[in-house]
Amino acid sequence: QVQLVESGGGLVQPGGSLRLSCAASGSIFSINAMGWYRQAPGTQRELVAAITSGGSTNYGDSVKGRFTISRDNAKNTVTLQMNSLKTEDTAVYYCKAVLKVVAGRDSYNMDYWGKGTLVTVSS
Repeated sequence: QVQLVESGGGLVQPGGSLRLSCAASGSIFSINAMGWYRQAPGTQRELVAAITSGGSTNYGDSVKGRFTISRDNAKNTVTLQMNSLKTEDTAVYYCKAVLKVVAGRDSYNMDYWGKGTLVTVSS
């Protein structure tokens, strides 16, 4: 089995910074992409940032220029540095990993999710 464990959430004032980390463990052949999504009450889960194994990144429009995603392929970890936080960034942040699964001659991708970590931006 594969587990994703997030850490680093908490309460921060507007304009402040937080750093989220996610570690993947278990039966991992390879990880194609890792990323962060968030979900605020009453809204759909949305992409915050994603990064491929080659280092290509993709950000949600609302966080561009403020958040930075990075990963350590050797450690199967992904980190989200969040700066200039706004009240609208308040949400539960979920780590996602897209793993390559090998079954005999076949291979396919499978999504795994962490349980989420709460980020609250409030004065």
